[in-house]
Amino acid sequence: MVGFLIQRLLQAAVVMVVISAMVFVGVFAIGNPIDVLISPDVTQQIRLDTIKAYGLDQPLWRQYLTFITRLVQGNFGRSFVFNMPVLDLILSRLPATLELTLAAVLGAALIGVPLGMFAGYRPDSIAAKLLMGLSVLGFSVPTFWIGLILILVFAVNLGWLPAGGRGATVSVLGVEWSFLTLEGLKHLLLPALTLSLFRLALMIRLARAGMREAILSDYVKFARAQGLSEAKVIWGHVLKNISIPIVTVFGLEFGATLAFAVVTETIFSWPGLGKLIIDSIQSLDRPVMVAYLMLVAFLFIMINFVVDIAYAALDPRLRAGRA
Repeated sequence: MVGFLIQRLLQAAVVMVVISAMVFVGVFAIGNPIDVLISPDVTQQIRLDTIKAYGLDQPLWRQYLTFITRLVQGNFGRSFVFNMPVLDLILSRLPATLELTLAAVLGAALIGVPLGMFAGYRPDSIAAKLLMGLSVLGFSVPTFWIGLILILVFAVNLGWLPAGGRGATVSVLGVEWSFLTLEGLKHLLLPALTLSLFRLALMIRLARAGMREAILSDYVKFARAQGLSEAKVIWGHVLKNISIPIVTVFGLEFGATLAFAVVTETIFSWPGLGKLIIDSIQSLDRPVMVAYLMLVAFLFIMINFVVDIAYAALDPRLRAGRA
């Protein structure tokens, strides 16, 4: 097991180096931030001084080496627009995105898996067919349209929930969280619901497929023959055996939601990383763009790493094979 963990960590390091080069080259091939940072009316000398101050006069390979050196030291540079360390800027926005992502993905998993298992256990019931029909809508309807409809119904027409913003927050260990206040929960509900509908539909269909396959297997027949209750068969045997694909999808969807909550955060003016990266792209704030993409890559690698460990905890065959 230790050898497996070391192997995966070495693979992660190689992947991060390759991704850093691809991201750096891709981002620095987009536009010229000097055209955004300074007025077109300035003198040529001021323009040259600004280019030199930001190190943009250096060859691309030298800029990349400087970036890697700073990255190893935990220094992502300074934002061109906000004029503050990029890491501090990202960390100030990360709790908002993390809170929204956890609310959406956990809600989708906690609701979708039981509903999907019910749909697989009673596939011919009206409720199961209704659930599968609603899951198709979850896949088909665009996220931005769902968000706009929710705002129109619950914020504009009914006035029950706010249309945007994060609301009141509570500081815990220096980090601001909105779910700890009633006002914050009201602001969180609509964007979390918008972001979770696709994941909810995915969890329902995944759990239903696993349930349909597992319920006909031999170990379920033997468990029933031993006199175990139906609830123990389903929650103690079936759920454990279908949990591996669910954990895989949960990990991937958590990473994808955390990385690409841009549309939802923009619609609801949620002050998270998604809105930050949109603003950075518009202003060609290269350090923020590179740091954000590196953070996303790191999160995906770490999530896959945790999922692999979860596999070993869920499936004893994997533990035996690795041993």
